[in-house]
Amino acid sequence: MKLYEFPPTRSIRVRWTLQELGVPFQPITVNMIAGEHKSPEFLKINPAGKLPVLVDGDLTLTESLAIVIYLGEKYLDKGFVPKDLSQRAEMNKWLLFAATELEQPLWRIARNTSVYPEDKRIAADVERAREDFAPMAAVLAEHMKGRQFLLANTVTIADFVMAYTLDWANEAQLLDGFPRLQDYVNRMYARPHAAPRIAAAFASLGIDPRAN
Repeated sequence: MKLYEFPPTRSIRVRWTLQELGVPFQPITVNMIAGEHKSPEFLKINPAGKLPVLVDGDLTLTESLAIVIYLGEKYLDKGFVPKDLSQRAEMNKWLLFAATELEQPLWRIARNTSVYPEDKRIAADVERAREDFAPMAAVLAEHMKGRQFLLANTVTIADFVMAYTLDWANEAQLLDGFPRLQDYVNRMYARPHAAPRIAAAFASLGIDPRAN
């Protein structure tokens, strides 16, 4: 099994899942700063030119959520995906909530503060995205009241995805008013097989993302 990755991208979600599963894999770094994700060699693996990519035998899988779900279901005996249908539906709900309600405003902020060239950034959309994030974070914070994980006291792949997403929000300084979510993130990253936090991933590249 091969994982094409680059810190601090969504590769973290997949690495975290693999580490929690205890599955051996070959990490292959694709240096996005050097443009390796746009090379003809990599585009043969993922024509979209994005990371992460998981290669498992004859299967080449892109999109971090799809990879995480695949891994959880492949190793169902590890217990990170519920066998009960209603519980699995609940898990999928929070996976999609992370990707749509929380990640989308975070990605808008990232695009308009660092990804896009300065002449294409829209400052007003940064503030609007921050406004969009807050009420959805409040929904999650209410849900986490009295809970250790998204599904009560059972950790699932949704927690690995959610913790990464909230760590991203923390880097954007959006969790200051949500101590319950900060505690959740800290607990998740304190797990023995957790992946590196986003700040550590940036630091490994010698980059301070808040300097932009």
